[in-house]
Amino acid sequence: MTDREPSRILALWSAPRSRSTAFLRMMAERGDYTVVHEPFSHVADFGKADVAGRAVHSESELIAALRELSARTPVFFKDTTDFHYPGLLADTEFLAEAEHTFIIRHPAEIVASHYALNPALTRDEIGVARLGEIHDAVAAHTSRTPVVVDSDDLLAAPEETVRAYCAAVGIDFRAEALSWQPGLREEWRSTSAWHESTSRTSGFTKVASSYADTVDNNPLLAEFADYHLPHYLALKADRLPVPGVSGH
Repeated sequence: MTDREPSRILALWSAPRSRSTAFLRMMAERGDYTVVHEPFSHVADFGKADVAGRAVHSESELIAALRELSARTPVFFKDTTDFHYPGLLADTEFLAEAEHTFIIRHPAEIVASHYALNPALTRDEIGVARLGEIHDAVAAHTSRTPVVVDSDDLLAAPEETVRAYCAAVGIDFRAEALSWQPGLREEWRSTSAWHESTSRTSGFTKVASSYADTVDNNPLLAEFADYHLPHYLALKADRLPVPGVSGH
């Protein structure tokens, strides 16, 4: 645990296909947070999002709803950066008051997984550069380095990585949250294709996948990955230290 009080709003930002849904599943299993699934991307994609039963239709409404909800219960939300969020970036108070954390995955892995689900994928939808933009905005408006989880660490050493994350954000570690019952959560149904693999898991385990198109045989995917690689490496420089994991 840290010496400071944990924020009432804990966020996890992720490029798509970076194992953030499994992280949300773990946070839901804890039982001490009201969990909100991808509200910013739902506003951007569908024009509305649900925050504990309250419909919101803009980023400003969403942020207000998260603040209101957090007055009653601690809130955890995770979201993806396949969209740009100007309202988030403009609200410097929200950037400072919530605990914004990040999860990363190598761009070469992201693009292969993303392209398999979305062959119309564009460069910016991969989201690593936008993830870095939010990270840098948070860093500019707080006095601390944002927490960055490497999803490879999460698979290699789940308990140690989650324990380190909990200590970094000032919450207690709950070992029982590292496993859960497989299944598709209700809030995943509107985007179920993106969460199908996580719905079959019962913990942080690597799901074997093979893709017809990868950076090794598709020049466009290689170009996309190369564009995002510097942003990934910059985020990785702030990688959360995990005792006993290679590279720390």
